[in-house]
Amino acid sequence: MTQNSPPLVLPPSLSRTVAALPGKDRNRLDDTITRLHTVNGRLWDTEDRVRGALLSAAQVADCKREIDQLNAERNLLAERADEVLGSLADAGRADAPLHTETLASVVDRLSVLTLRIWHSERAAARDELARRRIPALHSQREELCAALDALVSDVVAGCRRLPVPARFKLYGRDGAAPAEIKPSRRLRRVLAFGGLSECGKSTSAEFVQRTCGAQRFKIGFLLRQAAHREGLADPYALSPRRQAELLLGELNRFADAHVDTELFTIESVHDDASIAELKRLMGDALQIVYLDASFAVRVERSGTPAQAVAAKDEIKMSRGAHQVAALADRVIDNTGSIAALRARLRRIAAPPASTALRAATPYGLGLPAAIASATADFTDAVRAYGPGVRLAALTGSPGEGSWIAGWSDLDLLVIAEHEAIGRVLDALEQYRRALGGAASLGPTLVTPGELTARRLTPRLAFVLHQLQQGSSVLHAAPGLELPTISRGELAFAAVRELPQVILTMRRLRADAGPTTLRQLYKHLVLACRLLLREHNRWESGPDRILAAASRMPGLTALSTPSLAEIAGAWRDGEAELVLKPVTVAADQLLTWYAAQLAA
Repeated sequence: MTQNSPPLVLPPSLSRTVAALPGKDRNRLDDTITRLHTVNGRLWDTEDRVRGALLSAAQVADCKREIDQLNAERNLLAERADEVLGSLADAGRADAPLHTETLASVVDRLSVLTLRIWHSERAAARDELARRRIPALHSQREELCAALDALVSDVVAGCRRLPVPARFKLYGRDGAAPAEIKPSRRLRRVLAFGGLSECGKSTSAEFVQRTCGAQRFKIGFLLRQAAHREGLADPYALSPRRQAELLLGELNRFADAHVDTELFTIESVHDDASIAELKRLMGDALQIVYLDASFAVRVERSGTPAQAVAAKDEIKMSRGAHQVAALADRVIDNTGSIAALRARLRRIAAPPASTALRAATPYGLGLPAAIASATADFTDAVRAYGPGVRLAALTGSPGEGSWIAGWSDLDLLVIAEHEAIGRVLDALEQYRRALGGAASLGPTLVTPGELTARRLTPRLAFVLHQLQQGSSVLHAAPGLELPTISRGELAFAAVRELPQVILTMRRLRADAGPTTLRQLYKHLVLACRLLLREHNRWESGPDRILAAASRMPGLTALSTPSLAEIAGAWRDGEAELVLKPVTVAADQLLTWYAAQLAA
């Protein structure tokens, strides 16, 4: 609707009757009538445009298509309004006289008359005929309001019946009722980035594309594609509703052709009216993200004169870019660090979810009694710290039930707020003293913010995946939210982690001896585990991992003693007895790996 055009004011009797409706019906009717009035305003503007300017044949055709689309939407909204207004009638008076039109038809006429008065008043300064018509138009509006109020009273009292509201308009659709375009079931999530010049829209979309695998689109590209497909000369001359339908149609088309794509981004959102219509069509599947930053910050980032940024802002604001903030699901203050921006974006693009975790006591993990007792005391200590400590869990071999005394570490994950880390460190020191050298403790301390921002090492990602798969925890606070880690993400994480593991293996192999046996063997197992993940093989336990890796194409079978034998030799001070087969297996794997990556 034309900017600053008048609101639609309903007559008093109808307003009071509508106010008495149930909340859900009242809100639905308010929204529908507001949209009906908006569509009528856009119809008026489009008809003025096609009559008043010298347009090309293609532009006239565009306007005709838009008028047809707006008329179809107008009739659909009127029918929806009548679905609610029809409930006002007294159903017990079937013999009451039938009125010639529905209540929504009268409201629609009132909307058009309101617009006619407003446009006439604007034209009165230059058009004497328009000026003389204004009193008659106001009189018509008063009469129409009085007639509408009287009709409402009669309908509510059962003195008049209303006709069936269905209008059966066709608008070139082969007899079908106008159908509202809906998101494809394969169009799961769309992030729309808005903001003024140099606020970080493109930077944000690029980051989400790179880190979350999103498919990235420019709104202008989608509109041009849709216009070409529909035979439209200028999609920007269409109504916001029609633009939104074209955008959704292109997104649906791509989503249906690329079924594995989970996330899309669109930029740049400069038109508040069209993105509002797209939000109505898509609901929560569309998340509008507005990036905000002060003018001074944006000028500094741009590296251009302030006048250049201001000029671009003026263009964007003329289209309603600054008003997108009021529609946004998320407003991000992008005046801070890039780390803060990326943390917000990761939470929006890949939101954490509440995770059902399985709690177990240390005594159920197969640990020796003294170690289980020390672990239980630690668990009691961090649980007493309250919500500051969100989770504590033994991972690795204790979580898998394969812990070996004298060989295995106690790998411990603690999720705690930064303010609680000091108390956790005190509890860890007591834990170490209670263990008395019976086991080596390897704690990992991480904050909830780091997790939900997905600032994860590959190993931490794997631990979170194991927890999601049912590995037990010692303590978990209610409502704990964790990032969801898929197997696909772990496979990519393996690609990132493996090079460092191979480099460390080569260093350990160069220093091979009884004192480095344990580290060399563990890195051999870890390297095989990561390679198997790349092949979509998921094994646990060193013996099974090495056996499975031996079947990889081109790799000579790795012949090593069992974990029990190696751990026993290490514990008994006889590491040299098993050192050679471990180093031979390491050499085999390193030789094979180098050959796989040779040019």
